[in-house]
Amino acid sequence: MLESFSFAWLTQPEAWLAFATLLLLEIVLGIDNVIFISILAGKLPAALQARARTVGLMGAMVMRVLLLFSVAWIARLTEPLFTVLGHAFSGRDLILLGGGLFLLYKAVTEMHEQLEGPEGHVGGPSKSLSFAAVIGQIMVLDLVFSLDSVITAVGMADDLGVMVSAVVVTVAIMLFAAGPISGFVQKHPTIKMLALAFLLLIGVNLIADGLGLHIPKGYTYFAMGFAIAVELLNLRLRAGKAVALNEKQA
Repeated sequence: MLESFSFAWLTQPEAWLAFATLLLLEIVLGIDNVIFISILAGKLPAALQARARTVGLMGAMVMRVLLLFSVAWIARLTEPLFTVLGHAFSGRDLILLGGGLFLLYKAVTEMHEQLEGPEGHVGGPSKSLSFAAVIGQIMVLDLVFSLDSVITAVGMADDLGVMVSAVVVTVAIMLFAAGPISGFVQKHPTIKMLALAFLLLIGVNLIADGLGLHIPKGYTYFAMGFAIAVELLNLRLRAGKAVALNEKQA
């Protein structure tokens, strides 16, 4: 049973170890959220992008904290609601399935736009999304990512103060990192395509999890981390060749 929220854990060395472990895990789990927010915010005018990232991440923090204070409701989400072909579906399963399908849809449509251009969409050029539309889509995925994060947190710690503190510090780090990450992703189309492929894999993971087929996220993170590391080497190689070519022409 979770204890009530307090900062008593600050004087407990073992609680600091739990906090550090949970903080690292929350940062890893938050990477997909930051990438999704960065890509969606990139569809807004430049003047609104930073605001959209901030609102999206603050919304994620509020949602996670509220879920942490609603552990009883979280527990009920894991109770079976109905059975289809021998598999019992819970509220959590339905949320993961819906979020996974939505993430697949967004990743595929963004990939299509990157490859075909806005004019490749049926019905003519695509219109820029409104600020409210972007925030609405961010909040939908915030719920899915937050649910996954909170269930993991509850399984790792039994002190509400530790969990809430880890979430708040994680969001503070993400707020600092979101701008550079977003700028880098938007500047390099190949990195953006890899990020979209990453979101596609996360969507598949969510759907599989909702169907009772757990895929360790470590496999996905390792594969995408390796792919991004290779692409960073390619970017550095291309930059070196461009500098050498400019020097030769000069």
